[in-house]
Parts: sequence; structure tokens; C-alpha cells
Amino acid sequence: MKKLKLALIGCGGIMNAHVDGLLTFEDVEVVAVADPRPERTKAIQARTGAPNAYPSHAELFENEKELDAVYICVEPTAHNNIEETCIARGIPFMVEKPMTMDMNQAKTIAEATKNLVTCVGFQDRYLDLTDRIREELKDMQVGLVYGTWIGGVPQVWWWMKKDTCGGQLYEQNIHLLDQLRYFFGEAEKVYATCGRTLVSPSEFPDSLPTYDTDDFSTATITFKNGVVANLMSGCYITKKGDPIRNGLTIIGRGKSLEYGLRSDLAIVESGQKTIIKTKVDQMAKLDRTFLDAIKAGDPTMVRSSYADAYKTLVLGAAANKSMETGEVVHL
Repeated sequence: MKKLKLALIGCGGIMNAHVDGLLTFEDVEVVAVADPRPERTKAIQARTGAPNAYPSHAELFENEKELDAVYICVEPTAHNNIEETCIARGIPFMVEKPMTMDMNQAKTIAEATKNLVTCVGFQDRYLDLTDRIREELKDMQVGLVYGTWIGGVPQVWWWMKKDTCGGQLYEQNIHLLDQLRYFFGEAEKVYATCGRTLVSPSEFPDSLPTYDTDDFSTATITFKNGVVANLMSGCYITKKGDPIRNGLTIIGRGKSLEYGLRSDLAIVESGQKTIIKTKVDQMAKLDRTFLDAIKAGDPTMVRSSYADAYKTLVLGAAANKSMETGEVVHL
């Protein structure tokens, strides 16, 4: 059996989540890894058996001439000619969200990858619960939707500042933002506001940059089909004491859907509540689908291509613009 040769760029936490699934696949081999921190490349090498490690993606591309796919898991401001090199060489790639802070770069890549197999890490599109929600929505009349992702602050350097992470809505709650697009189509306009009154920079060690992102925000999104969604984000509650049931609630006429983030779905209809638990490892399913699309040469097999994910990025950037200006942003 011919194995797909993979390169992994960025060997931090989220790459390890992908490796968990990749290690279960018999038709792939990791041939190279790249990260400026040698302890991270060594750790990924130990897990995958990758023979080659590089301190930069530039050196990886210079030395690795036969690659079937590249996984890109770097912070939003570090997308320095990685995707562009893949495009130039015709190499399919999977990239984690948010793909970049540079919207011009994202637009250029989106336009250049329409015939290339690409995948963005919106793994929740691959949940069985997501499939069930889309099925239930076929006969629902929906007016209002509200969603929450409220928790703590991931303590990595680039997450501490809004100009390197984009804020919680753009970086973390972008998963729910993407699901809203997947369920209801494209947005028409968005109004968003935020607050910075609960988290103090003094809460974090001096080794991290000064925290200056939003403690909480809310975005009201009007979709072209008339659905109005309110999406709340917050990073001021520690995970241990989190009292919030994060997810989405979709309110229709005669039926509502209550989605618990990556956990369960409650369908409420005619006074009866049916609860469904997820049975899917959505990250592994995303990776399997991406690799199968490469083998089939069929970009449409992927549920969130770069070109499609770019539209979610645009919506997140529009919400940030609304927070900054105080105005409704039309898309």
C-alpha cells in the first residue's frame, strides 16, 4: 500500500490533536516536521517516527521534494509563505483556524486554491450532531438563534493580545461562527460590541505579553435568509468553575434544538425532549476526510475548504470591525 507522505509545520498543542488521529491511519507516514522550538519537533518525532526535523518551514520545503500533504498549525501571525509555497508546488494542505490575521493574504490564498484539495480546521462540521442539526433544520421555521463560548484565557503568548489572535470571537468562538454559516448560509450584516472590565493583566505571569484582548463580546448577525443569531464570547471564567453550557440554541416554530458544545443535542418538540450524545471523534474524521479527498483528487469531499473558510474569516473580521467602530457592518 502506497502511503501518503506528510509534513507537519508547527508542533504545538493543536498539532498533537491531529497526530492522535493520524497515528490510527495505516495509509500515511510523517516524513518531516518543522518548528523553531527543538523540544517540540523532538516530541512529535518521537510520536510519529518522522525522520527529518527542521527549525523552519522554509528549510523543510527546501529539503523535502516529495510531499503529498502538509499540515499547518502555526499562530495566526506566522503564515509567512507557507500556504503560498504549497500552492506553487501543488501540495494539498490542512491549516488550522484562524488561518491568518491578514485578510488580503487570506483572499489571495482562497482564490488560488479553488482546484487544490485544502482543509481548514473547522472540525465541528464533521460531528454527527452537526449532521443531525442540518437534517432537523430542513423542516424548521427558524427565527432566533443564540450561542455561547465562555471560558478562560488560553495562556500562550499570541493569545494574550488582540493584534496577534484577533480576539476570542475571531480565534476561538469562530467555531460556532462557522457552524452558523454551515447551518444558515451567508450573513447580510453584523453588529458587535465588547467589554474589558473583568480580566486584569496582573493575573498572568510576566513571561507572557500584556493581556489586552476582549474579556467578553456579543455579536448580532443577520443572515440573508432572515435568521438572526446572537453569539456571545467570553474568556473571563476559569474552566474549573465554568457554569455555562456552551453551544447553540436554535428556536423554531414548534421545535427547538439545543446543541451542547461537542457533547450532545437536545431536540425539543411537542413537549418531548430527545437527547442525543455524540459518538464521533470530529478531529480524526476531518483528517480522514482530507486525506481521502487527496487520494480521490476531489476537493469537494472536504466540508471546509480554504475558500469556504475564508468566508467565515471575513465574518469574524467584520464583527471585530463593528466592535472597533460601533457601527453595523454590511457584508
